[in-house]
Amino acid sequence: MKQDHDGHRHNLAALTLGAIGVVYGDIGTSPLYTLQTVFSHEIGIPLTAANIIGAVSTIFWGLMFIVTFKYVILILRADNRGEGGIMALTALATDAAGTSARRRTVLLLLGVLGAALFYGDGVITPAISVLSAVEGLEVAAPHLKEFVVPVSLAILVALFVVQRRGTGTIGKFFGPIICVWFATLAVVGVVQIAQQPVILEALNPLHALRFMAAQGGHLFVAMGAIVLAFTGAEALYADMGHFGARPIRIAWTAFVLPALALNYMGQGALLMRDPGAFDNPFFKLFPASWTLAAVVLATLATVIASQAVISGAYSMTRQAMQLGFLPRLHVMHTSDKESGQIYLPGVNRVLLIGVLLAVLGFGSSTALASAYGIAVTVTMLITSILTFFVVRQAWRHSLPLAIAATGLFVAVDAMLVASCSLKFWQGGWFPLVLGAGIFVVMATWKRGRELLLEHIRQDDPELVPFVTAIADDDAALRVGRTAVYATASTETVPQALMHNLKHNQVLHERNVILTVVFHNVPWVARAQRLEVTPLARGFWKVIVNYGFKDEPDVPAALEQCAGQGLAVNLFETSYFLSRETVVPSRGAGMAHWREALFAAMARNASSAVEFLKLPNNGVIELGTRVQI
Repeated sequence: MKQDHDGHRHNLAALTLGAIGVVYGDIGTSPLYTLQTVFSHEIGIPLTAANIIGAVSTIFWGLMFIVTFKYVILILRADNRGEGGIMALTALATDAAGTSARRRTVLLLLGVLGAALFYGDGVITPAISVLSAVEGLEVAAPHLKEFVVPVSLAILVALFVVQRRGTGTIGKFFGPIICVWFATLAVVGVVQIAQQPVILEALNPLHALRFMAAQGGHLFVAMGAIVLAFTGAEALYADMGHFGARPIRIAWTAFVLPALALNYMGQGALLMRDPGAFDNPFFKLFPASWTLAAVVLATLATVIASQAVISGAYSMTRQAMQLGFLPRLHVMHTSDKESGQIYLPGVNRVLLIGVLLAVLGFGSSTALASAYGIAVTVTMLITSILTFFVVRQAWRHSLPLAIAATGLFVAVDAMLVASCSLKFWQGGWFPLVLGAGIFVVMATWKRGRELLLEHIRQDDPELVPFVTAIADDDAALRVGRTAVYATASTETVPQALMHNLKHNQVLHERNVILTVVFHNVPWVARAQRLEVTPLARGFWKVIVNYGFKDEPDVPAALEQCAGQGLAVNLFETSYFLSRETVVPSRGAGMAHWREALFAAMARNASSAVEFLKLPNNGVIELGTRVQI
């Protein structure tokens, strides 16, 4: 019993260390640029003692309210079979929406919008994090300023180039490095607080309220800068499936929050003693002889923070593919042991281009801060709205309680969105344009697939009468082996089956009509994986169920069919796939440009062979042209 207890404690400690390394990298690097932005000339807040204490108090209580109360206490409870993130929350909310098709559609579109905006964050986070770290070179040696952008570009290119090697090898070092980072934040903060202890008054929330009240109409501008301290909060929920809620909670309350609070108060104490440090208060926390070492540590921390966002983009893309919002993309597995460690070359290229354009276009972390925040705050607002439906519908709490639990969060998130919207023309448009473009792509693919399936159901014969008729036809030429016909519709005859009969004029001894279905849950239990239905002599319908985080493997699923009366010899099995060539047409359906976009995505989608793990030497693809 004691060994089990010790093993549990060891596992909890390991998960907590991992959570510190992966979950908190983004929010942990916010001290690099937050206070510098708050007191920048662009924001225009006077550098007075009252404003410094008030700004630090607002940051501290914002971390308490948004991260601790909203995410750690409330939203981490909204797990979808142990998984978190905007897609998992969307699945929970839509399932809880009941029979209202309109409500389900609205919630689904909200979730997809939140997921699309995540990609905007995936571009901004690496750019601003690495830029802000390398800018420490200016503090160490002002003449190195001209090298900040080239060095940042080199680091970012190297980061994206090594993605194909996977995060398994370097991932084990994430936790210890970030632990050193947070410990350093705390230590340098304490040193400054000891010299100016009056900054501890920031722990009183009245200072935050007075600060915000004193801003008047300037409040939204100020909050648009302060919100930078909260970016990365979504990662707590998004990575819950990797570490569990308890390690994430322990890491935040026992280590991360105290370190951040001490560092922000340390920067505030420094600014009270030396107002001239406002141009880069973070690196001026360090003695001059330590600045270069601080730059190296900060760069490592920002690379780790960027890695977490990039890996999240890969995972989000695969989930969107399996839920039918994106076409199949080439997925490479970088680990033999961890199915979640994946690499998507196409996504990697797009992110790299976006990040490089952000660095070149904005040129500094202060300028890039204008672009940061708006996509993140909209995602935070969407999370709060979806949580209301989970609390009300899924958890069956009363309407007043659901409003009380989420209403204040919605109001605060809406204020932060409004604050960041003021920075639209200063760069806020950049992540919004990225997110909007991805949303259009995802919505177009989803609607295009629906139209394609509608066309197939209308034009193709019904499955059961068709196979019953040909199964009873003794004149049909039967050949050995098993034929598996993959189709998206469970009620109509696969195009590949009709083409095989028409052109080859043969029928296999065993014919499996196979449909792979992805559900709005992260995992499907093995016992619920298969639905095997005999249709006629030599015909079976097989439905394989997966969650959006499951790894599809059709041959492995077919081996399990033996337990339900269908024995499949994989060495004597051929897979027939229908490849539809989509032809855009004017008229009903989508706008012509959306149909053309869908057709282009369909042409460039990767083959189902790799996606479903089919053997390359056992697949026959039969094509057909379809107008939508």
